[in-house]
Amino acid sequence: MKTFEAQLKRSAKDICQKYINPPKTTDFALLFLPSEGLYAEAIRRIGLVQNAQRDCRVIFAGPTTLVALLNSLQMGFRTLAIQKRSSEVWNLLAAVKTEFGKFGEALSAVKDKLDQASRHVDNVAVRSRAITKKLRDVEELPSNPQPLLKELLGESESEE
Repeated sequence: MKTFEAQLKRSAKDICQKYINPPKTTDFALLFLPSEGLYAEAIRRIGLVQNAQRDCRVIFAGPTTLVALLNSLQMGFRTLAIQKRSSEVWNLLAAVKTEFGKFGEALSAVKDKLDQASRHVDNVAVRSRAITKKLRDVEELPSNPQPLLKELLGESESEE
């Protein structure tokens, strides 16, 4: 039985050297024992399983434990993938938040310009109403329009 234990130690060491290469691989490996009897005998050896895990990062698996281990690993890898994707989503949301702030500033600037243009249109409308009011008072053009033009244009422009 010493040869069985020595063979398991050698197999664990070979697996460690050949197949464990982080980050290209996981930092652990499985040693499949194809029958429940072999698996039971391996775990019965005091310190063998713990030493293989500690020294070689190799986990023994029998027919009944292999499926459970693989399911557990699959769930772990899915969780890891979800965590990675969630950090990408958070980064995307942070970028969108920054861009939305810039968009709000640009929109505010456009609103200011539109308000300014609206005030200018209002000023022009006031001038237009003043001219219309002056023109309403004129029913007929007098024979000498100079006094009327002086009043509309102001004294400085008509004094040429």
